[in-house]
Amino acid sequence: MPLLDSITSPRDLRALSRQQLEQLADEIRAFLVTKVSRTGGHLGPNLGVVELTMALHRVFDSPNDPIVFDTGHQSYVHKILTGRAAGFDGLRQRGGLSGYPEPAESEHDWVANSHASTALSWAEGLAKGFRLRGEKRTVVAVVGDGALTGGMAWEALNNIADNPDLRLVIVVNDNGRSYTPTVGGLANHLAGLRTDQRYEKTLSLIKRTLRKVPMFGRPVYDLMHGVKTGIKDVVAPQSMFSDLGIKYMGPLDGHDIATLTNHLEQARHFEGPVIVHCVTRKGRGFLAAEQNDQDRFHAVGQINEFTGEPLSASVQATWTDAFAEAIVQLGQRRQDVVAITAAMLHPTGLGRFAAAFPDRIFDVGIAEQHALVSAAGLAKAGLHPVVALYATFLNRAFDQVLMDAALHRAGVTIVLDRAGITGTDGPSHNGMWDMSLMSLVPGLRLSAPRDQTRLVAALDQAVDVADAVTVVRYSKERLPDEMPALAHIGEGMSRVDVIRHAEEARVLVVAYGQFAGMGLAVAERLDDQGVTAMVVDPLWALPISPNLVELAQGFDLVVTIEDNLVEGGLGQRLRSRLFGTDTTVLNFGIPQEFLAQGSRDEVLEDVGLTAPKIALAVLDSVLATTEPAGAHLN
Repeated sequence: MPLLDSITSPRDLRALSRQQLEQLADEIRAFLVTKVSRTGGHLGPNLGVVELTMALHRVFDSPNDPIVFDTGHQSYVHKILTGRAAGFDGLRQRGGLSGYPEPAESEHDWVANSHASTALSWAEGLAKGFRLRGEKRTVVAVVGDGALTGGMAWEALNNIADNPDLRLVIVVNDNGRSYTPTVGGLANHLAGLRTDQRYEKTLSLIKRTLRKVPMFGRPVYDLMHGVKTGIKDVVAPQSMFSDLGIKYMGPLDGHDIATLTNHLEQARHFEGPVIVHCVTRKGRGFLAAEQNDQDRFHAVGQINEFTGEPLSASVQATWTDAFAEAIVQLGQRRQDVVAITAAMLHPTGLGRFAAAFPDRIFDVGIAEQHALVSAAGLAKAGLHPVVALYATFLNRAFDQVLMDAALHRAGVTIVLDRAGITGTDGPSHNGMWDMSLMSLVPGLRLSAPRDQTRLVAALDQAVDVADAVTVVRYSKERLPDEMPALAHIGEGMSRVDVIRHAEEARVLVVAYGQFAGMGLAVAERLDDQGVTAMVVDPLWALPISPNLVELAQGFDLVVTIEDNLVEGGLGQRLRSRLFGTDTTVLNFGIPQEFLAQGSRDEVLEDVGLTAPKIALAVLDSVLATTEPAGAHLN
């Protein structure tokens, strides 16, 4: 029987021999490759932390000793060791295992953290709480080196250093990468620690020399080993950590279970904050990752478990592809255009821009707040920065958009990938908050283009704005076919495109972005039931176009459809402009709640955002306003 089948809880690890542990590590890697290749998920990061997670669970008593992962996508091995291996067939699927820690799944998951740089604050709070309650429990934070580029991690470290009696172990999982190679001063410092061999060479020389002297021998070597911190400070300075006043161990081989176990035991008994620096290799044990670009396997869809090749090649261009092409063309025309990414150069489509204009691209690490303020500075210096983020991560930088970029009337363009419902990554990654948040920012302008032509036009208009923040958002879905305008009302950023015209229509459907196509589908279903509808796309959803308000006043019923929260969306804002008129407004969008994971189509079905359901609701409204009183009583 495979060893993995006998592991139902962390305590099962403690009876295994070193040889059995190595066998188990191999079995876990094979299990991960097989399962994740079928469901998709974060493969590379988890292959890199197999031995590290095993060592953690041999030393610490989870769940009594909380283990908090940052970011949580490196928690698959933790899930396997805590009795959830059987659930991996449903990983990231509706009703299945989450791709991140999830307290609803297991008592071993303390925090559902899926955004980077938060674990140290969680751990510090937990450790302080246990101390106040008089409980001798050790808190472990497993932090990727990429997460340490976020400012919040350093706010936490500052407070941890001010509490020398906290029972807190900080495990730095250092693979030199976040999505791609980690950037910045911290990354350079860690790289120096990884590669500086002077400490080990010096200690080895002392060991060999002293053992040749009979009257000294092992006792003196042990004494020297006892002052190894002093040797480190001389030959491989640890100033970054010693200045914080936090004990440092490492760098350690993150794939050597015996070494890891030994040092983690020491850290557990120290009874104060300890940093344990472990060097791991992302994608370890998967030949396709080791022989090719390991970052390609950071997150995968369904792949061949032997070759790593996608099982279904995408022949349909994505919004990210369209942006990647458009930003390069824009950069060729405009020397003042620069680009900023927060550790996601390729996922956001800026890789081609970086290759074409290497001096005009800035990767700030996982630091969205810094990205926005730095962009404001670049704008004040006479450039036009384009900041490309996933929509869900803009939440972290709202204050910087409001008080630094917008307040200072800085010409900054924010491009949001993965806007709207994304699905399988769960509630934390749906890009459903950005428009409602951005609608609070004075002077901000937001566009959600319906196709590639409108995306190119929106970017061109956005970078022409020198005194306000502009936002362009789009979905992770395939790029829709061209939806030409049949007519338009107004010009510039107040322009409204008519994409379906109907004579004497009394219903106006307002749909934009990824839902423009849905708006057309709703109108066709209404037409089949004898209700004619016009469909329009407000090219710039914020601020509300006065042309759209004037047009809407001529209809009995206005229907708005958007891939964003209903609360604070375009529909509600249009409704407020029409208050006091005879026009009825129906708003369709995402409800204000955390949505369970599932495919995009499944989530949209659950919240009623499908053409059949919307058309039926509109028909009910039309019938309610046209039926004579009492007709429904027959």
